[in-house]
Amino acid sequence: MSGGSSARRIRERLGHPVIDSDGHYIEFLPEVKERVEALGGKSTRDAFERIVHGAQIARQLDPAMRRQLGLVRIPFWGLPARQTLDRATAMLPKLLHERLDEIGLDFAVLYPTYGLLGIHLREDELRRVLCRAFNEWVADAFAPYRDRLAPVAAIPMHTPEEALAELEHVTGTLGFRAVMLAGYAMRSFEGENLPRGAFWLDTFGIDSPFDYDPVWKRCEELGVSPTFHSTGMSWGSRVSTTNYVQNHIGNFATAGEGTCRALVMAGVPWRFPRLRFAFLEGGVNWARGLYADLIGHWEKRNREHIAHYDPANIDRAALLSLFEQYGSPSFRARMDRLDEALHMLSEPDEDRSAVDDFARCPIERPEDIRDVFERFHFGCEADDPMNAAAFDTRTTPLGMRFRAVFSSDIGHWDVPDMSEVLEEAWELVEDGIFSEEDFRDFVFRNPVSLWCGTNAEFFRGTAVESAVRAVLAE
Repeated sequence: MSGGSSARRIRERLGHPVIDSDGHYIEFLPEVKERVEALGGKSTRDAFERIVHGAQIARQLDPAMRRQLGLVRIPFWGLPARQTLDRATAMLPKLLHERLDEIGLDFAVLYPTYGLLGIHLREDELRRVLCRAFNEWVADAFAPYRDRLAPVAAIPMHTPEEALAELEHVTGTLGFRAVMLAGYAMRSFEGENLPRGAFWLDTFGIDSPFDYDPVWKRCEELGVSPTFHSTGMSWGSRVSTTNYVQNHIGNFATAGEGTCRALVMAGVPWRFPRLRFAFLEGGVNWARGLYADLIGHWEKRNREHIAHYDPANIDRAALLSLFEQYGSPSFRARMDRLDEALHMLSEPDEDRSAVDDFARCPIERPEDIRDVFERFHFGCEADDPMNAAAFDTRTTPLGMRFRAVFSSDIGHWDVPDMSEVLEEAWELVEDGIFSEEDFRDFVFRNPVSLWCGTNAEFFRGTAVESAVRAVLAE
């Protein structure tokens, strides 16, 4: 049975729509380049051309020079080729709109391809111009197809001011309902003669040089869910100069975990309870680990429990007695230097006003962490067998059921044939791992939670409006 007919068979069986929360379009660069030049001039277009041809330039350098310049092996052959119809589908909004039924989708929220690069550029003017140019291009390209296709706008986050400016432009002028925020800002260290590749990651949390609360507040006011689709390539162990797969595996999960952890530790979800957040293309396993770790750390290091490790609470008389009873002669001979053995990792002069790492989080019980994670959503690709972990409540604290959202990744190399993507997702039902109720949550109810949790009118005027209103009324 062909992929297209399988998708139709599955779709006919379902009593609900299928909403894709992370497909990809491929921008038509000739038009984008013209917009870049119109907005930023020829010099900005020339800088963009260097990015477009960056892989060709990098291939001219040997691995040692790439290492010296801080260049890693970036994606290559990442788009459909043999499946030429799929390549055209990702490039042509009209064709994608026409093929949705064949693919098995009722509605798709779409993310960029080349536009993923712009939000993280460290050059201020280039970053802002590219985001604006890509956003204006995609708004025009998809304007006739908004009944079933919702492209996201790219929002740079190097400063709150630039984020707020682009949020206003894309929602007010361009009419976007969905946005993709940069998940971090790569910031240079201060000082002279630093390596070109040296940077630190600002994930907009506790140690950020800026206050991003105005951004979260404006997202809440505008009714847009902050979603993140950032890469973790070039961080930590993902810095191979020669092997893309070495850099790619787990990179989206790493980036999503960094942003999610920072938001929680900074108390953002508690201050802005109407917001729904999404972390895309990284699956759900990292979220399960982070959730369990946060609860475990809070239980052991909350403001009351941290006293268990306060060196002021050491009973020195009892400790001396135990050393006398059990210490070797060499230990007992040095009892006058006991403080040297007690000091490291147990400093008595620690600033006691700063020992509560959860001070920004109004957590009184583990359920408070669970309640926050119920507002987080996690993009899971159709062929990922670990999607089942989202719905396995047996192995998570407090029986947490994670909001996995169907994220097809059509348009990229992860999907060899678009017409088979729904069939791949359905395999977990056929294998008895997903229930049909799990599948409904995955492809419909959780996407509705993500997009309508912040804006109940997100699907107004679309092909799925009536079905969404029915589920919201349940």
